[in-house]
Amino acid sequence: MTVLKKLSLQESDTRPLPTPGGKIREAVSRVLDSLPPDEPKEAARSARRQLKKKETKRIVQSALERHFTSEELKPYQAELIKLQKHLEISGKKVILLFDGRDASGKGGTIRRVTRYMNEKRYRVVALGKPTEEQKTELHMKRYIEHFPHAGEIVLFDRSWYNRAMVEPVMGFCSPRQYREFMRRVPGYEERILADGSTYLIKLYFSVSKEEQSRRFERRRHDPLRQWKLSEVDLQAQELWDEFTEKKFRLLQKTHTKENPWHIIRSDSKHLARRETIKLILSLIPYRGRSRTLSFDLDPQVVIFGDKEIQLMKRQRRQHGRFLG
Repeated sequence: MTVLKKLSLQESDTRPLPTPGGKIREAVSRVLDSLPPDEPKEAARSARRQLKKKETKRIVQSALERHFTSEELKPYQAELIKLQKHLEISGKKVILLFDGRDASGKGGTIRRVTRYMNEKRYRVVALGKPTEEQKTELHMKRYIEHFPHAGEIVLFDRSWYNRAMVEPVMGFCSPRQYREFMRRVPGYEERILADGSTYLIKLYFSVSKEEQSRRFERRRHDPLRQWKLSEVDLQAQELWDEFTEKKFRLLQKTHTKENPWHIIRSDSKHLARRETIKLILSLIPYRGRSRTLSFDLDPQVVIFGDKEIQLMKRQRRQHGRFLG
């Protein structure tokens, strides 16, 4: 941990980490035309000779920070493998919901959660638009069809709570459908857990408006990320307040003692990923838990649903509106 402190990665630091690739591209762009084409090793040696000392130092610092943040996750990722083994033996099932605004870090966190897990014992489900036939059926049906078998984990990259956020804001469902869903969903979830062998963990990723805008800009200009930009993304900033209002109602109506929401502050991708893994490990009992790792959650990153409701009410009283 001493090394991490030297690299300014303290527990309370929620700033986004620098991207090594971005730092490298920025520095190399100045000497790009002079580098030998199609010879990566020679290009690297040539670039290193031409880069200024300050540029090289910045790249090394950025790469080291990324290395140590990746290393910090590994002990917890190893615990996830123990958790998987326990679920397989006990026959328990886990449903993880990853919800929240666009560009809030859901997909990246899912990839870190599953990075070293046994692929035969988990599934990531990211459903597209419902078909015309599915639109005539119970909203929950197409999600229930993907529920886990005994010993399995299913991670929903956006869940049935689309009907509580995206669909009503974008006009993809009627007001009546929205109201019916909000009224019925706590009962649906009670029945999911009625077998006594299923864990349901609901995660809401909360990103600031400024950080969301920055991530959208990166998607817009990066050909490897442009596929992530959707019609909803393009309107997300303009409809920020509408989404925030729906977030508040979501928590008010569907945060229950039996099935609580956990809010993940995700402006710092690394902290959101680390704390999400720790939260999952804290909520599901399993054999062989490490006695040396700290599973204490950072209260600046993980917020219990009812506390978030109180924070949002306070914002509305003080500012006349919700802030995020």
